[in-house]
Amino acid sequence: MLEFLKTKTSPIGLDISSGSVKMLQLQLKGGKIVVTAADERQIATEISEGNEKRTEATIAAIKEMLAEGQFQRRDVVSYLPSADLIIRSLKLDTSDEKEIEKILKSEIIERSGLKTDTHEIRFISAGSIRQGDEVKNEVILFAVTKESLKSHIDILDKAGLTPVAIDTMPCALFRSLQRSLRRTADQEKANVFVDIGESYTIVVIGRAGEIIFAKQIGIASEQINRQIATRLGIDLDEAMHLRSKLRNEPESREIEPSTRQVVVDSMYSVIDELAREISLCFRYYSVTFRGQRPSQVVFAGGEAYEETLINAIKRHLGVEIEITEPLRGFDISNVRFPGDKRSMLCEWAVAAGLCLKGLNLTNKQRAYERN
Repeated sequence: MLEFLKTKTSPIGLDISSGSVKMLQLQLKGGKIVVTAADERQIATEISEGNEKRTEATIAAIKEMLAEGQFQRRDVVSYLPSADLIIRSLKLDTSDEKEIEKILKSEIIERSGLKTDTHEIRFISAGSIRQGDEVKNEVILFAVTKESLKSHIDILDKAGLTPVAIDTMPCALFRSLQRSLRRTADQEKANVFVDIGESYTIVVIGRAGEIIFAKQIGIASEQINRQIATRLGIDLDEAMHLRSKLRNEPESREIEPSTRQVVVDSMYSVIDELAREISLCFRYYSVTFRGQRPSQVVFAGGEAYEETLINAIKRHLGVEIEITEPLRGFDISNVRFPGDKRSMLCEWAVAAGLCLKGLNLTNKQRAYERN
């Protein structure tokens, strides 16, 4: 009973993408999860990824949100930049963690072009698979250069934050969306989660509460916007504005029919390629884990609001698509989200997953929150 009455505040969940910075903070209070702070800042599209100006803009955005928001403490959980993250799937003869570490250090890492003195490497055991007559253990390897990790931590330090954990985006996404599944039966079967971000699309497949497949695809909204900009001879900001108007029925009528058609055609040319890549992930899962092809996909991220995009992917993949509500069941009554968006809030899935890692909920509390 005393544990139930305790109040626990999560570290700040920090989601730094190529076009924006989001910060979220949760509190476990009386067995309920309350959103205590949320804020977002856009990063100008003309600032290139990875350059000094972008770093300065990111740090300035974080400091501004800390100064103006209701964030408590300065502890933070963030994730490694997707552009720097390496993900590999390996098939090994052992499931013993110590043995896996030895094999990785002595054989696999060197063959993969990774080195322990220059890279930080972690892994997840995805489970047993059958390869011919042999039983293997599928291992998902995550790696990043130590230089990239240091640069990321330097940004947090300069922004006045104290990192308590560094995550990966696939893990944060899975943690968030697994929690939001409505039924126990949904949590026990294989689930596919997709986040179409600004530069990358993340595909995660999980089963029985564990990740069994993760991939980053270098096709996302940025590629769609560039395709539109190129075909119409406009800049990226104008392309993004056109897509924004297309989402709003009254504003979409203001777009010239010929321009509208170019926008839609440009989107479809990128969506075709993205759908093929996602379909290959389905195939890998079906062949490797001897499972049925997924019949449903849960989508997260800002692009999940793009009806044209989601419907096109649905037709290509031939699956049912659900748009996630990552903050469903949370008390959001005391927080004003940027733009006062209180609909599905699917763009906050990763930030929520980072906060949940920081809260480190017990199994009993997770079960309570799912109801």
